Amino acid sequence: MTGQLYKGYLRQLSTGSTPGLPLLEYTISNNQEIVIGRDPNCHIVLDQRQYTIVSRRHLAIRSVLSQKNLPQWEICDLDSANGTYLNGQLVQSCQKLVSGDRIELGQNGPQFIFEDYSNHSPSSSLSSSSKSNAPAAISQPTKRPSVSGRSRDLVTLTQLFPIFSTGRDLTRKAFLIPGILTVFFVVLMFAAVGEPIVFNLLIAVYLAGAALFVVYQLCGKPKPWWVLLSCAITTGLILISPLLSVFITVFREILPGNLPNPGEQISFGSLLIQMFFGAGLMEELLKALPVLGAFCFGKLLRFPWKQRVGIWEPLDGILLGAASAVGFTLVETLGQYVPEIINNVPLQASEGQGQLLGLQLLIPRVLGSVAGHMAYSGYLGYFIGLSVLKPRQGWLILLIGYISASALHALWNTTGYISGLLLAIVGVLSYAFLAAAILKARALSPTRSQNFATRFFGD
Repeated sequence: MTGQLYKGYLRQLSTGSTPGLPLLEYTISNNQEIVIGRDPNCHIVLDQRQYTIVSRRHLAIRSVLSQKNLPQWEICDLDSANGTYLNGQLVQSCQKLVSGDRIELGQNGPQFIFEDYSNHSPSSSLSSSSKSNAPAAISQPTKRPSVSGRSRDLVTLTQLFPIFSTGRDLTRKAFLIPGILTVFFVVLMFAAVGEPIVFNLLIAVYLAGAALFVVYQLCGKPKPWWVLLSCAITTGLILISPLLSVFITVFREILPGNLPNPGEQISFGSLLIQMFFGAGLMEELLKALPVLGAFCFGKLLRFPWKQRVGIWEPLDGILLGAASAVGFTLVETLGQYVPEIINNVPLQASEGQGQLLGLQLLIPRVLGSVAGHMAYSGYLGYFIGLSVLKPRQGWLILLIGYISASALHALWNTTGYISGLLLAIVGVLSYAFLAAAILKARALSPTRSQNFATRFFGD
């Protein structure tokens, strides 16, 4: 059989959600890997203006040898944004192809049927003459008769009522659940008018949750919501527990982390050192405790729960680190900063003015603080997950991550005393560190083929 060409055949069954396009037919051979996508360099190119659900390099079809040294075909998803489906099942990495398999590029995307006619009998749907004349490599597409202009102008029921045809895409791609939660919070805020404590809590939770959702989408790895919520709650409980006093004693009294008093004059270098110990090292370790706890707890569970709950890669650490930052920010802002500003309102001011000042502080404080804490904690979480992937150098990785995250945190706090412009620069720098860690974590992820992050960018 050496040197013999084995041929396959792809016949397009539908154009997915873009009716009216011509259906295509392709002949392929076992001496060439065939890539399908919207990229002009693919072997089978689908119009990028029409097939928006298809990734630039969506899938590949190749020939492999079986254990008996006989040719077989397999299909491989190329980390596509919307997935590849084989007979209705999502393709994980590569799967074997057999004649008659139905291939779909994304849900409600274009569909093809695969036929292996290298060993078909003459009674096959393709005649013997067509087999003998089939080219060795991929052939030019054969267009089926296009629909008439009159048929193309017909309006279908699903076009008039799109909700009947979108199916699971509503929850997977249209951000339906975040939209529902937004409406829910709006209704609760209307109901909480006149109750400033409840109103402030609702705004803070919504803003912090929105920031965490952005990080979740960027990471692209599914993590149960209750795991993230548990991590945030645990961090909040630590802040109101006696354990906080132990942290303050160690980092701000024993170590040189005593924070300056309001109005105290201090040099930049001294302030940076104090912030490094009293804010950076102390708070980053505090926020890392629930993440490390999730890692230890996950090791006690069985598959698949140990992967879903625990820390097994950098993406897990980033997500749980960001969730921990949410709990830290909510307790710190609602329990300390907002009450302080309300209590410090001059006596001649009304209670309403104090509440208004508290609300005005709340929104920028939550947005800025949660973004900053997410950057530091998520960045440290990356190193926690990396140490799991690289256990031989785990302690060194953890030390580098702990010092790096604490240094960023200290720099943020220090510049806040000096200049708003410098504070903004450090904030952008911190986010850049987190974004770079997310991108690297996605590249290192053992479950990279299942990552949904590219959907966030419309790839």
